Order: sequence, then C-alpha cells, then structure tokens
Amino acid sequence: MSKPSITISKTDHERLTTMANGLLDAKPELADVLLNELERARVIERGAALRDTAQMGSTVEYKTAEDAARRVTLVYPAEADIAEGKVSILTPIGTALLGLRAGQSIDWTANDGRKHRLTVLSVEPNEG
Repeated sequence: MSKPSITISKTDHERLTTMANGLLDAKPELADVLLNELERARVIERGAALRDTAQMGSTVEYKTAEDAARRVTLVYPAEADIAEGKVSILTPIGTALLGLRAGQSIDWTANDGRKHRLTVLSVEPNEG
C-alpha cells in the first residue's frame, strides 16, 4: 500500500532533518526511516493546514487493529516519557504519526519487526 500524504511545518522539518542527519553514523536505521518520511512530506511555513496534522508537540489519538485507541504526544527524544504518553519521534510509532491528519492510516514496522497499521482518530495541536 502506498503511504498517505503528510504535511510538516518548515520549523519541524528543519529541526528533524538536522537531528536525523546527526544520527546517520550512530543509528543509521532510525535516521533513514525519519529522513525518508521528511523527504516525502509537503513542507509549509505555517497556517491552518497544520492545525489538523500531527506535528511535534501535537497530541494524537490513534488506533491499531490489535489495540484500543491510544493518546500520545509527539516529542523530541529528550522529552519522551511513555508513562506520560510522550512518544519520541525516533520511535517507529512516532515517525509513523508525523504529518498525518485524522482519518489517515499508515502501515509501520515495530521494533520487533512486526508490521502494523494505525489510523489517526484525532489531532490536537500544540498550543505552545
């Protein structure tokens, strides 16, 4: 299945590209997955189009075929805390959520190699 279109803010795109490029030597698999997503993203300066898409700091509710709905906030690695529902962009689920809007689905591969499909139910923008 083809991947859905995604939209990312210019600020997030620049910061995430820098972070991923910095990981190419230490964690090439993580860097490659994130860089591939960034490469296919539509990048926009700001505006209403971003309100409904999962950006850094957004809270996203999603479901998978295997699990009930979950709510997570997409964060940079230093802010990640699974107990608080803060998911790092460098996790497979974090990278999969980036740039999606409610109603979109994407296939992703977990750390254990299993394939999953998630569907975004809602996105609450970062008001910060």
